[in-house]
Amino acid sequence: MKREPLPSRIGDPRAHEVARALLDGFDRHYRLFREASAAAKERFETADWHGQQRAQRERIEYYDQRVAEAAERLRVEHGVASLSMETWQQVKLLYIGLLVEHHQPELAETFFNSVTVKLLHRNYFRNDFIFVRPAVSTEYIENDEPAAAPTYRSYYPTRETMGASLRQVVESFRLRRPFEDLARDIDDVLAALEAHIGLPFAQWTLRPNFQIQVLSSLFYRNKGAYAVGKLVNGFTEVPFALPILHTDGGRLAIDTAMLAEDDLLMLFSFARAYFMVDMEVPSAYVQFLRSLMPRKPRSELYSALGLHKQGKNMFYRDFLHHLRHSSDAFRIAPGIKGMVMLVFDLPSYPYVFKVIKDRFPAPKDTTREQIKAKYLLVKRHDRVGRMADTLEYSDVAFPRARFEPALVDELHRECPSLLEEDGDALVIRHVYIERRMIPLNLYLREAAPEQVERAVIEYGNAIKDLVAANIFPGDMLFKNFGVTRHGKVVFYDYDEIEYLTDCNFRRVPAPRTEEDELSGEVWYSVGPKDVFPETFGPFLLGDPRVRRVFMQHHADLLDAGFWQGHKERILAGHVYDVFPYEPARRFVNRRAAAA
Repeated sequence: MKREPLPSRIGDPRAHEVARALLDGFDRHYRLFREASAAAKERFETADWHGQQRAQRERIEYYDQRVAEAAERLRVEHGVASLSMETWQQVKLLYIGLLVEHHQPELAETFFNSVTVKLLHRNYFRNDFIFVRPAVSTEYIENDEPAAAPTYRSYYPTRETMGASLRQVVESFRLRRPFEDLARDIDDVLAALEAHIGLPFAQWTLRPNFQIQVLSSLFYRNKGAYAVGKLVNGFTEVPFALPILHTDGGRLAIDTAMLAEDDLLMLFSFARAYFMVDMEVPSAYVQFLRSLMPRKPRSELYSALGLHKQGKNMFYRDFLHHLRHSSDAFRIAPGIKGMVMLVFDLPSYPYVFKVIKDRFPAPKDTTREQIKAKYLLVKRHDRVGRMADTLEYSDVAFPRARFEPALVDELHRECPSLLEEDGDALVIRHVYIERRMIPLNLYLREAAPEQVERAVIEYGNAIKDLVAANIFPGDMLFKNFGVTRHGKVVFYDYDEIEYLTDCNFRRVPAPRTEEDELSGEVWYSVGPKDVFPETFGPFLLGDPRVRRVFMQHHADLLDAGFWQGHKERILAGHVYDVFPYEPARRFVNRRAAAA
């Protein structure tokens, strides 16, 4: 990439070297990030699902590794410990100059922050020394290298060529595995479009700007590849995503057509794993995706694209903006208090803040480090739309005046080791931030009968999706699940989470004697990873309304054989499909129903 010359050497000459070293560190990170993302295409083509999962996990670690490398290089090679504050300010100005023609300036600014906060005291976390506000615009950045693909491609079909244009869209990705019947799939997509619009295509009024715009890279996740774009017709835009999957016969097929903003919001949900996408200009991808999902925050889109550190940075900027323009107080979050986490919220803000307590009452037998490891497991795992993503922060300075006294007392009582009073600020040394949901136990308490039925079915489906992803939630009580604004049930309490394959699912042995049968104590041996699914019922199904629906749709969850069977298939190497849409929408199921 062509770089502009640095400004004339003024001040400490080391500032130029430090600025250059910082950008070299970022460029190395993004090169490796892109290589891992681009390789997803070959893994998809060869059905290397375990390799895809492994690459997904490993890529999440890249950022912190490169930040640590850059910080160490600055310490060892450039002696940054002896740099004056004036020199640090100069480093930032010179770094800005290096980003003028850069294709990922916003990511490079965040990398600068990540390295710098490892080297400077918190007192310097202001815009003179780090990028509290972005300095380089990301508007209209485009890769202008002659051989480079544009961010998105445009196709201009007519009534006669609509099918051919859709076929061209799919073939432009040059997947090396053949389709089972692409002509059939295109017909299915056209039929879905007609049903969505409510008119046969022959009756559509085609405006002069009628076109199909499609992002140039496929979006890879789990066992699927998604073509993402929009249909433009006058002032009407129809967002779409076309999932491409492997068939049982080893060929490819378009599985369905997702044709509304709500469909794409589910596809890009905060409860799903990050995509692998090959992007030269990520801000252009985010801008395009925002045109499809205007309600989706940019921070969440960056995270969905695998750039979770950028998402985290932008989220925090949005949070500070919200604090400046609100006046309500942080409070202890409503609901049943947990034994491990202290949870608080700001009523005007749709997120909750979770802090690990210093001590845990019996029967909890865990440590802060073990809990953090569970949250990292979820971060690295395929969340299959059923586990909420969390943003992890260190040394967060909150305005103390905005905290209700009861919350301050609770924090000092439950987690004093994580608190620091710093003038007008209350600093929390470690906190998780997570999307606020309605706890399922509260939702069921107030729900109408039809809402109870839908929520209980969703609860069982959530557990089964977690099972398919090799996750045993551990504590399956309703209070550990939340209901999203789309009515999805999502798990969010991770301190007892385990890999399904690490658990031993057993049936309760028959009592040996009448005394055993009448005893209130367990008369059989129980290992640390033993699970007895038939014992779930008394804890979950006390409400007759819940019990009726659960036993009708999910009685198999009380059978050890269900869990053990899934465990054995996963250990044998099977990777389950988990769809971000209802199975009834799959073209293969629609064709079967129509036959």
